[in-house]
Amino acid sequence: MTSENQSRWDEGTPVPLYVITGGPESLAKAFDLVTLIASRAQPDPATQPEQAAILSMCEYPLSVAEVSAHLSLPFSVVTVLLSQLVADERVEAIAPVPVAAYPDRGLLEAVIHGLRKL
Repeated sequence: MTSENQSRWDEGTPVPLYVITGGPESLAKAFDLVTLIASRAQPDPATQPEQAAILSMCEYPLSVAEVSAHLSLPFSVVTVLLSQLVADERVEAIAPVPVAAYPDRGLLEAVIHGLRKL
């Protein structure tokens, strides 16, 4: 191997994103930025480094946006990694509560007003 080829693969050389994700992935699940990710398993020695980092950092639930920021990887790459972990049941994806599920603001104010009268 020449020194020119060796310098291309030094530690500081960025890794192409398709290497991290395992190539094109058409089965990636749809995640929102605010979907919470919680680990269900510990990383083992055979786990890919990025996925091991996700398993370690998500012992306490983190949003997909936070995971992406901590790993310094694009959202699209993180969703592929998370899809693989969800399929293997190593993490749990907790969907955000839809706005329609929240009670009406007027009802909450009426309850608060009633409680203050007690």
